[in-house]
Amino acid sequence: MNKNVKFQNYNLPSSERARIKNQYPMCIWMTGLSGSGKTSLCNALDKLLIENDKHTYILDGDNLRHGLNSDLGFNVSDRNENVRRTAEVAKLMVDAGLIVIVGLISPFQKDRTWTRNIFKADQFKEIYISTPLALCEKRDTKGLYKQARKGLIKDFTGIDSPYEIPKKPEFVVDTSDKSIDECVFEIYEKFKF
Repeated sequence: MNKNVKFQNYNLPSSERARIKNQYPMCIWMTGLSGSGKTSLCNALDKLLIENDKHTYILDGDNLRHGLNSDLGFNVSDRNENVRRTAEVAKLMVDAGLIVIVGLISPFQKDRTWTRNIFKADQFKEIYISTPLALCEKRDTKGLYKQARKGLIKDFTGIDSPYEIPKKPEFVVDTSDKSIDECVFEIYEKFKF
């Protein structure tokens, strides 16, 4: 970092931003394979939290790749940067007092560990969407697995690029045998927003 760049402190601390929203700000980081249910879970959790007067925002991996991360590909270094940028934005939003719901494949343990470490210990909750690869491929709503199997998409997580299962997530949910509503209710009960 440039030695001429200084961190700026503000008069209104993050605790006051949270107080006026009447909530405890945090980052809910949903990780899992493409097709595991991250986007559906993010949307349903967001809706439930809003219905309970919480202030939220969703950071979705696909949406971020249309803007902030549009210059990134899918090789290892670009995936690392995708996670880093997303985590830094989420951290700023948590500082603003929001509950930030992130839906990002984030396939590598070291990136998720780094992300966890930039937050206060109780402000980062990792949820592993453990839906099996076979079901994710069966769902394949975007047709990405078919293209990856044909070699038309390179570095596709779960096919020719690895997904490292989280070592100690705060919660694990499998969307293969439960509805999205059931899964979201479990998440909501677990974290007592």
